[in-house]
Amino acid sequence: MTGPSLRAALDEGPMSPFQWCAIAVCVLLNMLDGFDVLVMAFTGKAVSADWELSSSELGLLLSAGLVGMALGAMFVAPWADRIGRRPVILGCLSVAAVGMLLSSVSQSPAQLGALRVLTGAGIGGVLACSNVLSGEYASHRWRGLAVSLNSAGYAVGATVGGLLAVSMTGQFGWRSVFLTGGLATVGAVPLAFFCLPESMDFLAVRRPKRALERINVLARRMGQPPLESLPALTAVPSGIAAGFRELLSPALRRSTLLLWSAFFLVMAGFYFVTSWTPTLLVEAGLSGSQGLTGGTLLNVGGIFGSAVLGALAARLALRSILTAYLIATAVLLSAFIVSTSSLGVAFTLGALIGLFVNGCVAGLYALTPATYGTGIRATGLGSALAVGRIGAILAPTIAGSMLDAGWTPQNLYLAVGLIFLAAAALVLLLRPGPAGGTGPAAVTPAAGTSH
Repeated sequence: MTGPSLRAALDEGPMSPFQWCAIAVCVLLNMLDGFDVLVMAFTGKAVSADWELSSSELGLLLSAGLVGMALGAMFVAPWADRIGRRPVILGCLSVAAVGMLLSSVSQSPAQLGALRVLTGAGIGGVLACSNVLSGEYASHRWRGLAVSLNSAGYAVGATVGGLLAVSMTGQFGWRSVFLTGGLATVGAVPLAFFCLPESMDFLAVRRPKRALERINVLARRMGQPPLESLPALTAVPSGIAAGFRELLSPALRRSTLLLWSAFFLVMAGFYFVTSWTPTLLVEAGLSGSQGLTGGTLLNVGGIFGSAVLGALAARLALRSILTAYLIATAVLLSAFIVSTSSLGVAFTLGALIGLFVNGCVAGLYALTPATYGTGIRATGLGSALAVGRIGAILAPTIAGSMLDAGWTPQNLYLAVGLIFLAAAALVLLLRPGPAGGTGPAAVTPAAGTSH
């Protein structure tokens, strides 16, 4: 009698050290991405002073990296469903490293903007693929935590970026922060090459050369019996365009459009908060160092917010947790900027906002891959991230224009609070559980084996 599928064994069984190691590498890559993305927010004041930029011009620079992330998520990440998660991650890491290193020697706002687009393209591919890979190596119970830890890693990287910006910008200049991030990303390339495994689900569905042998190597490392043969092949999209068409097929269209809309709103709110908070705190009366400290506390709170959401998701419905996070974020934003008369209250609220707003992003990351089958999973998350980046691109730029037009920081934060309430309504419209797709590949062990 044929034993249960390897995929089912991994979904329902305990997590092996190898699985946790694969997830840990993905978390580390997200830490670097958090540093590389938000380094512009923390050096923005120094860059603006160096090149005498207006708020609108600074907003464009803040958005440039997000443009690249949208391009990477939409056009690069889907290749992970064709050639594998691992090669796409390695290539995108190399691109991000080059972009960061060259940014440290850029000679004009236009050069820096173009290099931020290049860096963002690499980061967009890494974010989508590493989150998918984490989910594929996690058991069903711990999948939400695995993906949420990636978001926590992103917040850790952003926090380190903020701390380095505070300590390095004044002493060595803003270029030193970009150089540090670039060197760290260069160091991550060999780490990923030697330690990051390919997705077992991808190998079973796409079947590259030596797929069975590679799956059995992974199975043994996870303490599972080897396979005698690959499972029956299921139909998967034959190309990138076909994958996008499947996202909008009748079975998936409703869930896809709701996810895209939720990503658009949440990413717009998230990147407004993380990009503009240090500057707006200064506008509200705090000193430059206090503004940077407030921005850093957002990311400190985010470390815990993402991890707590993942831990709760192991016991409660993820959709309900995410809705509560979105509503709490809206309430906190409405009170934040008026609290600057009390530094302790402002910093406490800043940390709480970071906790919940990062948890909102982590919740969407965790909710999306389970909606799609293996053959379109990276395409599904990548497209949602790309739509989200459109909101993220628009938010800092529009905020800069609104400030130039006379909007107060308080009005901006109230408007963003309404955005999070709208996102909560969209999440409530999502059907609980997988919305469709073929699900993870059913990889079947040899007959008569057990685990």
